[in-house]
Amino acid sequence: MKRLAIYCGSATPADPVYIDTARLVGRTLAERGIGVVYGGGRLGLMGAVADSALAAGGEVIGVIPQALVDAEVAHRGLTELHTVTGMHQRKQAFTDLSDGFVTIPGGTGTMDELWEALSWAQLGYHADPVGLLNVAGYYDHLIAFWDKMGEVGFVRAQHRDLLIVADTLDTLLDAMAAHVPTQPIVRMKAADL
Repeated sequence: MKRLAIYCGSATPADPVYIDTARLVGRTLAERGIGVVYGGGRLGLMGAVADSALAAGGEVIGVIPQALVDAEVAHRGLTELHTVTGMHQRKQAFTDLSDGFVTIPGGTGTMDELWEALSWAQLGYHADPVGLLNVAGYYDHLIAFWDKMGEVGFVRAQHRDLLIVADTLDTLLDAMAAHVPTQPIVRMKAADL
C-alpha cells in the first residue's frame, strides 16, 4: 500500500482520544512510508492527520471541493492540494489516488465515504481494502449493524469480510496489507445474487 485514503471528521471532540488517534494515524503512516490522501481540510481530525504525517516527513495529498476552499478551511501546507467541483469528484479522486481506505471517527461525511468505499468494493469498482479503526468503541454499533446486514442477507457471505475492523492501528494496517479481494457483484451470475 503506497497511499491510503483517510476518512475522518473535521471536528475536534472534547475527548482527547479522537485527536490523539488522528495524530497517531498520520505519524504512523508516514513512518511506514504510506502516503495520506484525505479531504484537504485544516480543521479537526482531518487537520491533525495531515499535520502529523507532514511533521513525520510523509506525503499528504488533499482533495477538497471548491466550496470548502471558499469557506477558508483548506490546508495550504500539503504535498499536493487538488480542488474539485463537488463531493462526487472528491470521492472518485480518493479511489483513484489511494490503495485502500481507513476510516477513523467522524460524522455523516465520514459515513458517506465509508459506505461508498464498501459499496464500490462489493460492486467491483475497486478491489482495495476498507479498514475501520474502532477507537474507544466508537463504531461498536456500526459494526453490529454491518453484522446484522450480513445475518439478514443484505450483505452476501462473500462480502462480509470487506469491512476490516480493528481496535489498534497496527493490527488494522497489517490486516489491510493481507487483504485478498473477493468476487464482486459485477462478476457474479444472477443466480448467485
